[in-house]
Amino acid sequence: MKQRKIPMRKCTGCLQMKNKKDLIRVVRIEADASFEFTLDFTGKTPGRGAYVCPDTVCLERARKQKGLERSFKQSIPPKIYDRLRGELAEHGS
Repeated sequence: MKQRKIPMRKCTGCLQMKNKKDLIRVVRIEADASFEFTLDFTGKTPGRGAYVCPDTVCLERARKQKGLERSFKQSIPPKIYDRLRGELAEHGS
């Protein structure tokens, strides 16, 4: 029997390739001629996605290195990072 391939994705913070199920997807959703950013813990929300490790250290590293901005090809306001950090902390507890 053929073994299934495990999907790998790169974290935008630490830049390491990891199993897709071990990462959290940051999704950009188009809404009313503007964009909304949210965390997708299921990996099934439609929209453009980028991946980050499930800890705030990688999220802060992605913010400092502008990893998410490169992935989405647009600038991301600081309040979005604050909201993402809050969602990440809420999901972790």
